[in-house]
Amino acid sequence: MAPMKKYFTGEVAPLSKRVVTCQKCIRTPDIEIVGKTSRHATFFEMLGNFSFGDYFKKEAIKWSFEFLTEVLKIDRDKLYISVYLDDEESLKIWNEDIGVEKSRIYKLGKEDNFWEHGSGPCGPCSEIYYDRGEKYGCGKEGCTVGCDCDRYMEVWNLVFTQFNSDGHGNYEPLKQTNIDTGMGLERLACVIQGTDNLFLIDTIECLIKSVEKLAGVKYGEDEKVDISLRVIADHIRSITFMISDGVIPSNEGRGYVLRRLLRRALRHGKLIGINKQFLSDICGYVIEVNGEHYKEPVSYTHLTLPTKRIV
Repeated sequence: MAPMKKYFTGEVAPLSKRVVTCQKCIRTPDIEIVGKTSRHATFFEMLGNFSFGDYFKKEAIKWSFEFLTEVLKIDRDKLYISVYLDDEESLKIWNEDIGVEKSRIYKLGKEDNFWEHGSGPCGPCSEIYYDRGEKYGCGKEGCTVGCDCDRYMEVWNLVFTQFNSDGHGNYEPLKQTNIDTGMGLERLACVIQGTDNLFLIDTIECLIKSVEKLAGVKYGEDEKVDISLRVIADHIRSITFMISDGVIPSNEGRGYVLRRLLRRALRHGKLIGINKQFLSDICGYVIEVNGEHYKEPVSYTHLTLPTKRIV
């Protein structure tokens, strides 16, 4: 969203008032639990659609639910909704226009359902969750939408960018209302493919299998081994794409993030018995799977494959 701020304020006119994107994203605040849950990853592809002063809440909500239930054929009874606690307009649209029962719509606070990044454009958001079933739950009595366990998985976040923040808790309406939605491709694939976790979707499972062969282990037989396999499969995706975007290991900024990912992947390799250089071999699988759609990894194979200059 941050690069789009001037489009949201109207300062700069976009090439189109409606835009769709597929973004490569690296996220590391949750790095310590990557591999331990079924839904957290450092690298993911974010599917987005944006409206700059064009369509707004009613259309975004309608089209998102239509795509999930009519195009992808996801059972609507497995979908739950969250809205910002003061956003009665969104609640009304979900309930009256879309037909979602109020018992399946949850009001959450600012920490969960209000998007802002410093000063500038911001607004409430509405999230769509998929109920994966009781076996993925924590078993606690209060387990529901917003719980940290793996049962209710957020698949789509609809941000209604309608305010301008001064960064000090003061909000003014923007001169135009906007839409910024984000849907994680891997989480969606997990739902559509019916896998136990996002590490078993087709584009990541092949990485798990390649590490299995190198380590002489089998996924699903030992939880500690499984965690290491998941960490390596996730981190090598981040590593490959970061290097292909020109990032190199260093002691600060993006370079430090890359260095940290490299060290964690290598450490987990040692934990499952891989005592040799191996990451460049796994890089090859990442490039093979993604090269048709992303040309950068193919262009930077000289940094990741035979010469092993970085990985």
